[in-house]
Amino acid sequence: MTAIDLSIIVVSHEHAAFLRTCLSSLPAAVGDLTYEVIVVDNRSADGSAEVARQTCPDATVLVNDRRRGFSANCNIGLARSSGGYVLLLNPDTEASPGSIATMARYLDEHPDVGVVGPQLRFPDGSVQPSCRRFPTLGSAIARRSPLRRALGQSSLNARHLMLDVDHGETRDVDWMLGACLMTRREALDDVGTLDERFYLYVEDIDWCLRMHQHGWRVIYLPAAQIIHHHLAVTDHRWLTWRTAVHAWGMVRYLAKHGVRAPAAGASAQAPSPSS
Repeated sequence: MTAIDLSIIVVSHEHAAFLRTCLSSLPAAVGDLTYEVIVVDNRSADGSAEVARQTCPDATVLVNDRRRGFSANCNIGLARSSGGYVLLLNPDTEASPGSIATMARYLDEHPDVGVVGPQLRFPDGSVQPSCRRFPTLGSAIARRSPLRRALGQSSLNARHLMLDVDHGETRDVDWMLGACLMTRREALDDVGTLDERFYLYVEDIDWCLRMHQHGWRVIYLPAAQIIHHHLAVTDHRWLTWRTAVHAWGMVRYLAKHGVRAPAAGASAQAPSPSS
């Protein structure tokens, strides 16, 4: 039996400007859950580690001896975690009151769910499409090739972003953005940690797919809401090192998994948290 209900892992890479707000939002978001906070600082030069220590004195702050990829940093936190549930949370987020407790309660009530993610919202309150269908060759071209400006409003892109469904409904999905994902210890032990071959980006798609492959459900839960200051660097600029890393991650993903159809039932509505 684990000593605490939840481990919250936050990876910071020059995120001092966001980290204080993120960590300050956690007490109201977790409710009555017992929890630990683990901040993994990727050798930030902006004082992120000190901000974390000041804002959350009880947090475990781990400072890398060298810079690592996002998956590797998450895995460092996972290795130190002890909670029955584990939350991977981006530093550029702000958890709404009760949101994290709502996700944990859903896992309590649905033991076949391996990952649950909230509804992400932009700072202006609008919904940020965060549940997605698995990539296809067409969606990869529409989103991560020089043709993306021409294909940005295409059905390929819309289908990938699940713009044809109601994002206010709880549902089984293929995958969700890794800005905020909660898993249970049993699923983590079964499926494993993030694949460190994905340096940055695509690791969330791979992890959710592996959850499906091991028989765990992946649930989008809009009853829980998280503000995400989504920087979306690769959406706004094409020729950057991040777009190259993103494109290479997608190539690696397709090489690892092939072009797969969406998981069975990925568009079906799941039971509500009160069911």
